[in-house]
Amino acid sequence: MSQTVAAFQRCPRCGNENTAESFACNFCGIRLKIERIEKVRFFRRYETEWVAPYPWYMKILFLFVNAPKAFFDINHKRSKAPGWLILLFSSLLYGLMGLAFLSHFNFTSLPTFSPELAMFNLSFFIAFFVFGFSFQLIYFAILIYLFTKGANYAVGFSGKLEKRFGALKEQKEKVKETDMSPFSIYKGGTMLQLEGSYKFKMMLCAFTPFLLINGIKILIVLFGFPTVDVDALSTSEILNDMAQMFNAPTWAVLDIIDAITIATWVPLLMTLAIRELSNSSTTRVLIPTIIIGVVVAILFYFLRPTLFG
Repeated sequence: MSQTVAAFQRCPRCGNENTAESFACNFCGIRLKIERIEKVRFFRRYETEWVAPYPWYMKILFLFVNAPKAFFDINHKRSKAPGWLILLFSSLLYGLMGLAFLSHFNFTSLPTFSPELAMFNLSFFIAFFVFGFSFQLIYFAILIYLFTKGANYAVGFSGKLEKRFGALKEQKEKVKETDMSPFSIYKGGTMLQLEGSYKFKMMLCAFTPFLLINGIKILIVLFGFPTVDVDALSTSEILNDMAQMFNAPTWAVLDIIDAITIATWVPLLMTLAIRELSNSSTTRVLIPTIIIGVVVAILFYFLRPTLFG
C-alpha cells in the first residue's frame, strides 16, 4: 500500500492522480512541485486554462517574448508546432543573406535591370536557400540528438515520452482506465489532448533565435563588406573576388554570434521544450543542455583554425 501511495501524487486542484515524478498535473496543468529556479520568470511554468492553439505566428512571437507560454501552448497541440516553419523561414533568410553578399559585386558588363542579372541573383538566392535548409536541417537534427541524449541521462527523457505519448490507442485506453475525478473540468493539462509526441517538430522550435540572428547577420553582411567592380563575363575574376570575400574576417563575427546563440539561447529554449514534453525537472534538464550547447559551440566554432584569421 505504501508503495502505491509513493508512486503517485494527487493533484490538489482537480483531484486526479499523477506519477510521483510529475512536476505539473497532466489533467489540469497546475504545478505540483515548484523548483527554486522557477523564481526566475523565464523558467516559471505557465499555468492557465488551455482552449485552442495560438496561430503559428503568435507561437513564434511568444517564443521570443514569453517562451514558457509558447511551449505551454505548443505542448497542448504538438502537431501544430511551428518547427518546420521556423526552419523554412530561417533558410529563406539564408537566401537573403546570399543576396546581401552578392550586392557587394558591381557587374560592370551587365545593365542594372537586365534579365541576365536577375537570373544570376535568383540562382544565388536559391543556392543559399538550399544550402541553408540542408545545413540547418542536418545541424539541428544532430543537436536535437545530442540534447535528447543529455536529457535521457538527466531525466530519462525518451522513456517518459514513451509512457506519456505511446500509441494513440493506448493513450485512449489509459484515459478510459484512469480513475478521473468527476470534478475534472479543467483543460490546462495534456492528458486529454491525445496525439503523438512530435518530439522533433517541437524541439525544432528551440532554434527560433536563428530567425533573429540570421536577420542580424544579413545586416552585417550588407554593411560589413566593400563593393567591388567585376566583369560578369570573366568567371575567374568572379570566383577570385568571391573567394577573397569569403575569407574576410567579417565571417568570423558571424560565427561568434552563432556560437553564442548555440551556447546560451538555444539551450534555454531546448530546456523548456524538453521540460514540457517530459513533465520533468527544469534544473535537471537545464544542466546537460547548457553543457552540450557550450561544448558544441567550442568544438564547432571556436576551435576553427580560420576563425580569427
